[in-house]
Amino acid sequence: MAEAPLCGLQDEFTCLLCLDTLTDPVTIPCGHNFCLKCLTDCWDQSQECSCSQCRHTFTTKPELNRNTLLSEVIKKCKRPRLSSPPPQSYASFEDVECDFCTGEKFRAVKSCLTCPASYCQTHLQPHYEVATLKHHKLVDPDRNLKEKLCEKHQKSLEIFCKTDDSCICLMCGVTEHNGHKMVELEMEREEKQKQLGATLSNIKRGLEEREKTLKETRRVMEEMKVSGLGRQNFI
Repeated sequence: MAEAPLCGLQDEFTCLLCLDTLTDPVTIPCGHNFCLKCLTDCWDQSQECSCSQCRHTFTTKPELNRNTLLSEVIKKCKRPRLSSPPPQSYASFEDVECDFCTGEKFRAVKSCLTCPASYCQTHLQPHYEVATLKHHKLVDPDRNLKEKLCEKHQKSLEIFCKTDDSCICLMCGVTEHNGHKMVELEMEREEKQKQLGATLSNIKRGLEEREKTLKETRRVMEEMKVSGLGRQNFI
């Protein structure tokens, strides 16, 4: 995110004492603004109360009250703003198209498993801004969303039923799979990946052992061959 400039009013929002943006700004009777701490420290160290900008001297020390309106204006001008969204491009043959574009379609940047649909950058924005959409499950663009939906309920497959060894949706979990042993699909996927990793490690270890045995067998055969030739030459 980039910080917005101070609305083109940097000089008006700068304290003449610290030469930085006003903090807890106070406005004195002559109309000029200073940081509360800067002006308090300055007047505490001086024998007279005067404005450092117009040099006006006050016979009695003015009461310093925080300028709430000015403080809010500075806050709004300093508020970070979102960077401009990246330029969109039309979907090519290998891209996933946005389901909500009319006419020539933009390239989808996310697919929603909850909706289910694919969205370009513009049509995806409500998923980041609307409260009811923020909890939807977004994934990388996927042209095969139907394969990730329950055929019966048309809901996203989020649960793995260990009893039936199948992927199911939440609706299935409370109906025909009620009472079965179930886990989240992501947990089952991680477990399967660990098992696959262990299997591959065992296979690799077995291949290495076989390779080692084969090399040893070749070495022994080569020694026997050399030994046999030596005896023939001796005879």
